[in-house]
Order: sequence, then C-alpha cells, then structure tokens
Amino acid sequence: MNGPLIVQSDKTLLLEVDHPDAEAARRDIAPFAELERAPEHIHTYRVTPLGLWNARAAGHDAEQVVHALITHSRYPVPQALLVDVADTMARYGRLTLDKDDEHGLVLRTTDRAVLTEVLRHKKIKPLTGEKVDDDTVAVHPSERGHLKQELLKVGWPAEDLAGYVDGEAHPIDLDTTSGGGWSLRPYQQQAVDGFWDGGSGVVVLPCGAGKTLVGAGAMARSSTTTLILVTNTVSARQWREELLRRTSLTEDEIGEYSGARKEIRPVTIATYQVLTTKRKGVFPHLDLLDARDWGLVVYDEVHLLPAPIFRMTADLQARRRLGLTATLVREDGRESEVFSLIGPKRYDAPWKDIEAQGYIAPADCVEVRVTLPESMRMAYAVAEPEERYRFAACAPAKDDVVRTLVERHRGEPTLVIGQYLDQLAQLSESLDAPLITGETSVAQRQELFRQFREGEIDLLVVSKVANFSIDLPEASVAIQVSGTFGSRQEEAQRLGRVLRPKGDGRTAHFYTTVARDTVDADFAAHRQRFLAEQGYAYRIVDAEDLGSLDATPAAG
Repeated sequence: MNGPLIVQSDKTLLLEVDHPDAEAARRDIAPFAELERAPEHIHTYRVTPLGLWNARAAGHDAEQVVHALITHSRYPVPQALLVDVADTMARYGRLTLDKDDEHGLVLRTTDRAVLTEVLRHKKIKPLTGEKVDDDTVAVHPSERGHLKQELLKVGWPAEDLAGYVDGEAHPIDLDTTSGGGWSLRPYQQQAVDGFWDGGSGVVVLPCGAGKTLVGAGAMARSSTTTLILVTNTVSARQWREELLRRTSLTEDEIGEYSGARKEIRPVTIATYQVLTTKRKGVFPHLDLLDARDWGLVVYDEVHLLPAPIFRMTADLQARRRLGLTATLVREDGRESEVFSLIGPKRYDAPWKDIEAQGYIAPADCVEVRVTLPESMRMAYAVAEPEERYRFAACAPAKDDVVRTLVERHRGEPTLVIGQYLDQLAQLSESLDAPLITGETSVAQRQELFRQFREGEIDLLVVSKVANFSIDLPEASVAIQVSGTFGSRQEEAQRLGRVLRPKGDGRTAHFYTTVARDTVDADFAAHRQRFLAEQGYAYRIVDAEDLGSLDATPAAG
C-alpha cells in the first residue's frame, strides 16, 4: 500500500501530486469527489452527498467509488466512510420521476417507506396528486422541477426518467471549414457527449477554454430551436458572432431578446436582465419561454442565475437544459438548486489540465501590497465598518502601483479592472485610457472591445461589466484595483480574461493591488481561495519592491 491518496474519516481525500500514480487516482475520484484546494504538492478533495449523487446520475455506482478509494489509498480506508458512501449513493434512484400512460407524470419508489416519509413533508405533499398505488403517486407536470428541488433538500434526490420533449426541429451544423478549418477539441467533444448522454446538466470549463463551442456542439447535436440565456447584451452579441462563424446558422435565424431588441427566432439569445425585469409585480418577458417549442435551453454563466430564472427553470423540466460555467462556486450556496433544476454536473476539467494541454495560457498571479500612510490609517480606523472596504480599496497609493505596472507591460494588451466608478474614472484620466462601465452604451463598448481585439488600443479601464462573457483573447495583463468584496467567482472570471492562449505562448499576468492591515487584505485572501484551489499560487510583493519584480517567472 503506497498509493497517492490519503482517505480521512472527515471525508477529505488528500492527493499527493508528485506521486507516479497521482494522475490515475485523480481520474478515478473526479466523478464523485469535489476539488477543494490544489496548491503545489497536496490537493484536497471532499466527498459530499451532492458529489456522490452527481456520480450516480452519471452512471457510476458505489462499488466503483469504493474500489477507487481502496485502490489508491495509502492507508486502510475508514470503514465508516465506505459504509456512508454506499448508503448515500443508495438514496439516489429509490425515487424516480417517470411517465405513465394513464396518469402522465408520476413519482415512483422501490422503497415504500421512503415514499411515505417524503409525502409527509409539508412542502412536498402539495406538489403531488392522487395515489396511483402503494408505490406510485401522480405529479402535475408543472411541479416536476419544484418536486425535485424539495426532494433534494430532504436528502432523497429523485432520478428523473420522464424524458424530454423533442421541441421544434431546426437544422444546425458545425461549420468546421470556416477560419482555415477547426474541430471541437477533445475535451469539448467529451463535454458535449457527457451532456447529451445525460440529457441535461452542467459543463464546467475554465475561462478561455471555449464554453461557447460546447454550446454550439450541443445545439448541433440537438438540431432544434434553442433559447440561450446570457449575462448581458455584449455577451449576447458575442454569442451571435461566434454562432455565425462556427455553425450553419444565418443572421435571419438568430434573434436577440434584450433591452434594445425583442426578436424571437429559431435561435434566440436573451439576457438574464431583460427576463428578470419586473413590472407591477410580474415578469412580463418570461412569456418568451413559451413563445416557441424550444428543444434546448442554454444557460451561460450558470453560477450567476438570478432567483427568478431558477423559478422559471423549474417549469422547463421537459426541455433539455445545458448550464455552462467556469466555476460552480455560488456565493449564495445554491449549488444544489443548479443540480436539481438544470441537472447534475456532466463534465468538469481542472484548469491546470487544460493549461497543460496548451489550450489556456499559463498565468503568473501577483498580489502587490501597499501601505496606507499614517494619516489614512487613522482615517480608516475611525471609518464606519461598511465604509472601510471602499476606503481601503480606493487608496491613492494603488494608483502609483497601477501606473508602474502599466509602464512595465507597455505594448502588451492590458486591462485595469475595478469596482468603484470614481476610482476607475480617475485611473482612466491619469492613464489616458478609455473607460468602460455600465453607463457606457452597448455600441460604444463593442467598438472599444473591437479596437482592443484588433490592436488599435492596448489599454482599457473596465468596471465589473467586463467580468463575464467578454471575449478579449488578446488580453495578456490584468491589474485588479478593487473587487466585489470577497467574491471567489469574480476573481476566477477576472483571471479568465487573460487566459486565452497567446500566439507566441507567453505567460499571462494577473496583478491584484491590496492595502495591507485592512479588510481589503482579508477580502483578497478569500477571493483568491478558488484560484488557489485550481493550482494558481499568488506571489506577494511589496509595492516598494516592484522595481525588482521578475517580469516573467515560471507559471505558478
């Protein structure tokens, strides 16, 4: 017994990265164990009920999980953990949602006591109808999603075997002859296959790894009318351009449903913002979901789904649903709702794996710490708690750091990213660089992004509007001056802005400026956690030592 894995009774798995069998172990535990931390030498995974049910939904059984743990463990695996794994996985599938010729949708059980137990829950009973027999109860089709949500909450996840409507057929093919010829990368094809075989679910890929192409692949596989939900109008137009470039779809077949346009076409791209617009207590645009017989619904940046979209998704259980994201981390802890309403995780690729294959750029992450002058430290000390982060995040000492870093990387496509508009306006003026915020018109944003992509300008100052779904493949330097408190997903998205592979293979640079001895430093530590879990090590440099900073170290 000299395996690479240490299995502990608290359900954590420690993987020794440098062990010769580490890769085989990682591959075997990936279907059921969630990666929590991936620093240099020991990676930590955790076995959770949701992870085990994800594995069951993907076709893995308890025997495979137990075999993987025993095979790769360096020490005897705690017997209680093995029993718990078997018991937890056995809970999945004892309840199934299925179609019945006479009663339509029904909830069936292979364990009568379980059905009796769940029907006594006050939130579950109203979602079911008459008893068909001792093992079966009718369910109204409109309650399919809500019932799955509630069953998951009480620890009895239902296996959904009720299938999907085909939706309105619409031919969609991948155009692999465009742009000099291309094909789906192996991991993109695996993601499409994993999604399609499972019927609905989530694909997790790093920023810059081509999630849009996975969406296009799923659309071609489905060849039906498709509704694509995205974070903002710029993202909608980038999806449109990519689909026109990579598929057989024409301009007339793709509609935009946003604040600016209300087009419903065989492929319709809608923004979360317009769908969640509320007037007089109602969401007038949710009718879009019934406007056509959609065969596929794609959720871009699924980790950002607003609550009304969750509620609406509960009613879409008969449609195939594909969620795309770089991280299933949700700051509100609603990962289980993604599982029950969109579907289980169907494919997940660690960032460093994709980097090792050359599909995303290696990155050097540096935290630059500034010290507040004594007068500002005193002002910070007496500031109201809710004002302290803004005070520290906007410290004038950061401006000097940004100027030094911009000068250091002059000629390289650089983004300066922040949260506070007055801070960004000031930086935009002092750097003589264009500024993009929520106030910037969509047309102006698109023009500035085009100029940046085509090399006409190499420096942009951007607010959080550039966090998501903005395709700037040329960006190779990002300088973060302030963030949304301790948001891990935002940190991942911002690093993702510079991870597209560079034509010359150069390393990307991600800098974050932090005021030491303040809540800014506390929030920075929390934001960095997700990237540290993915294997990105931050170097910490004092602002005064920037001059001696090695510009091109090995990627961390």
